Amino acid sequence: MDYDAVKVIKRLVRAGHAAYLVGGCVRDLLLNRTPKDFDVATSARPNEVKNLFRNCRIIGRRFRLAHILFGGSKVIEVATFRKDPAVEMPVYDPDAGASDWEAVEDDPDAPDAPIIPKRPRPDDDQDLLIRHDNVFGEPWEDAVRRDFTMNALFYDIERREIVDYVGGIGDIERKVIRTIGDADVRLREDPVRILRVIKFAARIDLGIEPDVFDAIVVHREDLLRSARPRLLEELLRLLRGGAARRSFWLAWETGVLAALLPELSSFLDDDPEGNTRLWKRLAAIDARVADRDPPSDATLLTALLLEPALEALDGERDLTTATTVFFEPIQERLAIPRRLFDRMRQVMAVQRRIATGRHLPLLKRDFYPESADLWTLDALARGTDPAAILRTVEGRDGPRSTQRA
Repeated sequence: MDYDAVKVIKRLVRAGHAAYLVGGCVRDLLLNRTPKDFDVATSARPNEVKNLFRNCRIIGRRFRLAHILFGGSKVIEVATFRKDPAVEMPVYDPDAGASDWEAVEDDPDAPDAPIIPKRPRPDDDQDLLIRHDNVFGEPWEDAVRRDFTMNALFYDIERREIVDYVGGIGDIERKVIRTIGDADVRLREDPVRILRVIKFAARIDLGIEPDVFDAIVVHREDLLRSARPRLLEELLRLLRGGAARRSFWLAWETGVLAALLPELSSFLDDDPEGNTRLWKRLAAIDARVADRDPPSDATLLTALLLEPALEALDGERDLTTATTVFFEPIQERLAIPRRLFDRMRQVMAVQRRIATGRHLPLLKRDFYPESADLWTLDALARGTDPAAILRTVEGRDGPRSTQRA
């Protein structure tokens, strides 16, 4: 357990509030993985949390969250129990009639299967996209509004027990990703959940329930209705997460890549055997992440798009203009910040100069280390020695990326 997270929970409980560890940290502990961070769910409202902790700040518009800071950089996120604002749920009653509730069976013979509210199935053309979700609720309401069963578990540190309203423990034991409720509805409510399924399946090596997989394929175009900065951040998480190769293979296989990056997807479609060096480059990125030496965001995104970009630049003399023309629609689609966009163009435009050995005048430019990093990743994917070109002076070491390679 994280000491600071436990301290936060104990102070909330002493003040008369319910408080649990929640979400990914509980999931990861059950999977014998080290949690990346520890989140807390509580009955306390954001301002009540702020009154209890001097080192607290309130953030968010769509979600009002309390961030409790430790040591300047460490954050324990505290969220108030919420409920689905679109559904008026009945009071939780395990003995309620079948008209109000539906069983989520882990085992048909189980005497006390978890239950969730039964929703009427919406029309296919009904807009389910969640634009406001800041309605406070009870713990069980908070659990059933979450995305996947494995992310809806609460851990009570006082009683040392897991609170499971949705059958998440059974799904973790089977290592399968299942939505809470109808997969079609949950993915239409928040299409970014599609990328989260891919992330969890790749990073934690989980299977995807058939209904969830089918819903991803059907609703992949809905991703373009999501907030564009969220799409960019989730794509970067796929690249940074240590399972980039498997993540983007799943994105390509489900057609998600065609919705977000058609330039790359069409390039891969022309290589059905998967021989493109993209996969080796992504594997090299995963190796770097495992060594705790991830490339920059500009290098990651440019490495992902390298082949179609090179194809677009083939025969062009004005590399800066050609690179801009290629990246502009991607910038618009994903809301890439201007600074990151400019760095991607610079990193891409330098590749031809490195290939022809005309990069020495650029060694002191601020974007050169990232350009060399991209060259190194691609050289490893090609099976060649990146140092042969990147070495600046015969007999001396090249830039930092060459030493690392």
